Amino acid sequence: MTEAVESRAFAAFRRGWEAAFGAAVPLPTFSAETISDFRVRNRATRVDDVAIAELHGTSPIRTGGPLNTVEDMVRLYVIRRGAWTLGGPNDRGERTISAGQFLLKHVQRPSHFETVPGTTATVLVLPAAILKPMLGNRIIAGPADSAELRLLTAHTNMVRLTMPDLTPAGAQAAHSTLIELAKAVARQRFDDAEPVLAPALAQAAKDLADSRLADPELSAAVLARELNVSVRTLQRAFTVAGESVISYIRERRLEEARLALTAPPAGRLSISELAAHWQFADSSHFIRTFKQRYGRTPTEYARSMSSAPV
Repeated sequence: MTEAVESRAFAAFRRGWEAAFGAAVPLPTFSAETISDFRVRNRATRVDDVAIAELHGTSPIRTGGPLNTVEDMVRLYVIRRGAWTLGGPNDRGERTISAGQFLLKHVQRPSHFETVPGTTATVLVLPAAILKPMLGNRIIAGPADSAELRLLTAHTNMVRLTMPDLTPAGAQAAHSTLIELAKAVARQRFDDAEPVLAPALAQAAKDLADSRLADPELSAAVLARELNVSVRTLQRAFTVAGESVISYIRERRLEEARLALTAPPAGRLSISELAAHWQFADSSHFIRTFKQRYGRTPTEYARSMSSAPV
């Protein structure tokens, strides 16, 4: 790599990577074409010996040059969009991870990789000492929306957002949960006896519930089934946060209904339509619940929004 071909964007990326990970996770050697036309955004987070990199690449990424280093770590690749190929055409172990898939493997010797334009991926680098005995020579792969991956993704997002403000004790708890959830992916099941995972389980359930608020079948049982845990385990995870599954769903539906009432009158749903859309038993139940929560009926709230100064 030379300064002549290293673009300004790549230089900034390199500095950010080194600041976040230091020597613990060395930056790969990229091809000259990659670093000269580098349009990749990265959010990097380090939690003790765990590294989290979120990559959003408009341009493709391709490694190049010799691979003389030796590694001993476990890597988890979660591909949201695009595709990520590990190895090259001459490698017998070449493998492509497509959008919506994940791959977990122990890495002893790095291999080349490349991505297609538009790839969005999360890569976790995890300590081999803990996870290697569980993996051996196996490669674990599957859908990124599996129950275990949902839990891990929810916790990873929480860590990224809260890491700068965590105390040493909080950072240690975040690290322990990352490891336990990675173990769950390796085992391909969730150990619902592990209380440290309760916040991640609750967050994963909330993310799933938010995507299905208008579904008349949405319930604690449905969420538990999707996340591969018992209803009791899910309810216990919410109890830790001081709420219940049902109250969370009701609050979110009320909030979505309230936001809908701020729309211009011409495009606004009627009270009965809102009640039906957000799965309230009837208009009376919706009006009563809304007033208990916001101190006004839906009609009064909509009227106040219409008369509010712009």
